[in-house]
Amino acid sequence: VPLQAFGGGLVQAGDSLALSCAASGRSLRRYDMGWFRQSPGKEREFVAVIRGSGGTTHYADSVKGRFAISRDNAKNTVHLRMNSLKPEDTAVYYCAATPRLILSRIRDSSSYDYWGQGTLVTVSS
Repeated sequence: VPLQAFGGGLVQAGDSLALSCAASGRSLRRYDMGWFRQSPGKEREFVAVIRGSGGTTHYADSVKGRFAISRDNAKNTVHLRMNSLKPEDTAVYYCAATPRLILSRIRDSSSYDYWGQGTLVTVSS
């Protein structure tokens, strides 16, 4: 499933930003969709996921209450709304998809089969 993430940019601390992930050629309706991020020198880390069946969401503790993941199946897109951004949120953000995600492994990047190219979010202090 070709995925494309977009919406990144340079913002100030406390600002909001919305990322989107779009797919072409295949419906995302049945896929579990996740967002990960990677900062220089750090491993890729889980941010959020929304299940294809039922739309249940899960978040990393570091973003819980500030970020919101949602999906629009009609437009074949997944969104990540980021509020109260902090400098430590600076990273390249990636969207990912898998048709069968095991609940115990939602934070494991190897659980996802398809990845977008990433979009850079920079939060200045």
